[in-house]
Amino acid sequence: MADNKNEDQATGGQDALDQETQGAADTQQEVAADEALKQELEKTRDQLMRIAAEADNTKKRAARDVADARRYSISGLARDLLDVADNMSRALSALPPEARETGSDNLKGLVAGIELTSKSLHDVLKKHGVSKINPQGEKFDPNTHEAIAQIPSTAPAGQVVEVIQPGYVLGDRTLRAAMVAVSSGQPPVPAEKPAGSSADDAQPGSNIDTTA
Repeated sequence: MADNKNEDQATGGQDALDQETQGAADTQQEVAADEALKQELEKTRDQLMRIAAEADNTKKRAARDVADARRYSISGLARDLLDVADNMSRALSALPPEARETGSDNLKGLVAGIELTSKSLHDVLKKHGVSKINPQGEKFDPNTHEAIAQIPSTAPAGQVVEVIQPGYVLGDRTLRAAMVAVSSGQPPVPAEKPAGSSADDAQPGSNIDTTA
């Protein structure tokens, strides 16, 4: 009987140990499952945030594209109108100054009409974001200027000293670069000749008598 009792106690103790071990294993599995779930939720949250950020960027990019399309949609028309503006300026420049004062009333009326039309044209261009570039005295900018000549000048090298044709910009884009002449700096000073020298001294053999 004592042996049976001892066996029962041993068996009961083993069962309790097994139950405790199983409980610990179950607890570890639950912890692992909770951790895996947390990681999955964090991953999903990160993906949703990325999707939301990308959607916001796409929305902003689309709005910017629409705004640019509206702003620059007149580029072609504005560029064509620049020729009209140039022709009006040339017509006014070709007129002698005295003709404005001593010319006939018809001529004065014609000049006033051209000036008014030119002003109206530039006002319309400006209303739609087109601005005139007249960079006289400014530093040369390859983004908005086109140098067609480089001339010696008392102005610093790289400065615009003459505007051959004005340029135009639409917003922050160049419609037509201004054609300019750029200073190359002070011209070199010729070296002084020694006292008593002459032009013939620079020609070897120029003093040889060839009359014999």
